[in-house]
Amino acid sequence: MRDMSPGERRAFLAEGTRTGKLAVTMADGTPHVTPIWFVLDGDDVLFTTWHTSVKARAMRRDPRVSLCVDLEEPPYAYVHLRGRVTFDEDLDAVRRAATEIGSRYMGADRAEEFGRRNGVPGEHLVRLVADHVVAEHDMAG
Repeated sequence: MRDMSPGERRAFLAEGTRTGKLAVTMADGTPHVTPIWFVLDGDDVLFTTWHTSVKARAMRRDPRVSLCVDLEEPPYAYVHLRGRVTFDEDLDAVRRAATEIGSRYMGADRAEEFGRRNGVPGEHLVRLVADHVVAEHDMAG
């Protein structure tokens, strides 16, 4: 097992269609984990969410989150980010991010479709700024 460098971490997070597992805390203290599609903006993670979703309500109440992205086959690897989120409701920003996310997960030919579908009033752009990172590669080594 070895730690990833910051460059390796960014490459790992940006590779393919790996989903993130986002953990938030609900109002009663119950943990809630949900998969997300995301893209990177530098070291920040961007994703969208509907304003009334469980995760949106939880993050508005408490912006502290945890995100894990992993490689589920040998040599096994993961990146765990812990930090705070902020919201952006600007429709142009939401649509740009939704289009980029759509391109990553559904392909360039469907990117605009997903940008239009998810770049609407009520959908929010979320930015995760990590203050704690653990990134390890070659877990089976």
